[in-house]
Amino acid sequence: MKKISDSTIRRMSKYYRSLEQLIEQGVDTVSSDTLAEMDGITSAQVRKDLSFFGTFGKRGFGYNTKDLKKQIENILGLYRTWNVAIVGAGNIGRALTEYAEFKKQGFIIRLIMDKDPKKIGQVVHGLEIKDFADVKKLVEEEHIDIAIIAVPADSAQAVADKLVEAGVKAILNFAPRSLKVPPDVRVKNENMAIEMESLSYYLSNRQKYS
Repeated sequence: MKKISDSTIRRMSKYYRSLEQLIEQGVDTVSSDTLAEMDGITSAQVRKDLSFFGTFGKRGFGYNTKDLKKQIENILGLYRTWNVAIVGAGNIGRALTEYAEFKKQGFIIRLIMDKDPKKIGQVVHGLEIKDFADVKKLVEEEHIDIAIIAVPADSAQAVADKLVEAGVKAILNFAPRSLKVPPDVRVKNENMAIEMESLSYYLSNRQKYS
């Protein structure tokens, strides 16, 4: 299979959610035009994205919503569960432990860690906060697949280094800084400040879009 771009994978996730919505509404069949309209893109883009992974639907008949959702679920690896660790028991870290969508999609939070002695031992939504100093042992014990970094920017790289040493190959980074990791480790950045700045730009230049 050829290398698939991040933007294509993000759109596949959007199609998955749009299909969930359609199924909840009792819709059995959907066209690429409808999916495109729901996700704010062109029908040609929908067909191109799906073509990377095989042949779906029938020309002139559209896609069966349940079948296509199942196929995208397999493409995204949502047919299995993934064990997740959170590093940082601050406001963001604690909020993420109760984010129901994670469990619904098969991302099971097994571990929350922090280095603050005042937080270690506290229980957050059924999880005892563990000492990050024991990260290697904890990651091995809980068979962690994905780690979420929710610490201040000045601590993020050191945390990432320790996670990599512990064998973690996938990291979701909430800290507002870029991380350096080996080529075989995947990092996705969730920077809310950047998204807010994008909205700020739009508001400041909205006349150009009207």
